[in-house]
Amino acid sequence: MKTTLDELQAFTAVVDTGSITAAAEQLVQTASGVSRALSRLESKLDVTLLRRTTRRLELTEEGEAFLAQARRILAQVEEAEEHMALRRQKPAGRLRVNAASPFMLHVVVPLVAGFRERYPEIELELHTSDQIIDLIEHRTDVALRLGTLRDSSLHARPLGRNRMRVLASPAYLAAHGEPTSVEVLQEHCLLGFTHPETLNHWPLRHAQGDSLQITPTIKASSGETLRQLALAGVGIVYMSDFMTQADRTAGHLVELLAEATREVHQPINAVYYRNTALASRITCFLDYVSQSLKDEDWLQVG
Repeated sequence: MKTTLDELQAFTAVVDTGSITAAAEQLVQTASGVSRALSRLESKLDVTLLRRTTRRLELTEEGEAFLAQARRILAQVEEAEEHMALRRQKPAGRLRVNAASPFMLHVVVPLVAGFRERYPEIELELHTSDQIIDLIEHRTDVALRLGTLRDSSLHARPLGRNRMRVLASPAYLAAHGEPTSVEVLQEHCLLGFTHPETLNHWPLRHAQGDSLQITPTIKASSGETLRQLALAGVGIVYMSDFMTQADRTAGHLVELLAEATREVHQPINAVYYRNTALASRITCFLDYVSQSLKDEDWLQVG
């Protein structure tokens, strides 16, 4: 980048104050220094930004266009500096976090002790909901959401992606046999969600397509309830890796129909409203979560 921030500041200060002398006073510089910075900027851009008369300075058409960009750049730099200043301070105060109950139990709760040790003055409030909530209505500062985000005015920070698999316990398979094809799956006890209905569309390739809409034998609103049912040998489930990584490693759940399963990855995002007073707390929390999860086998980033 040829242009420097000092040159942008000199240019905008001259425009705002109306003269090089006044701009120099505002920037605590010499008038000759401001004049040289302005000349260098015009030389680098190969345009005239200001017409100089004996009585005043006037923006050219090119100057008008460049001024808007210069102000935007300086504002972004200022915001970045404020952000770092906030991070240097010791963050404190209440932070209300919302997530679906399985994500809260399996992902967030194991991180709380370490987070509290690092940021003892942040007062965490952990709320769970298996449905998407209105952050303002529920007085929530940041929500951790799985799946594709709806269009909204919320700011979103991607945390990674999570794979889902078709699973059953060894006890269920010993009692009912392992399904050898997608076509015979409906003969088994299938565990599904009451909502959203899209979670009952399993990405399994079969003769009629590459997705199977199951008819659950048992439905539940919570993924954790379905996990417990699967562990108890009740039926077959389609579930997230973040909930079942340890179960699969221990052999308590077994993946089924792997060759027929299309890989589906749920995006995981943190959503929040921009709020300067909360920025430090939210950033600290999300940075800690991201850093803590980076080595988890179930999380895919990028």
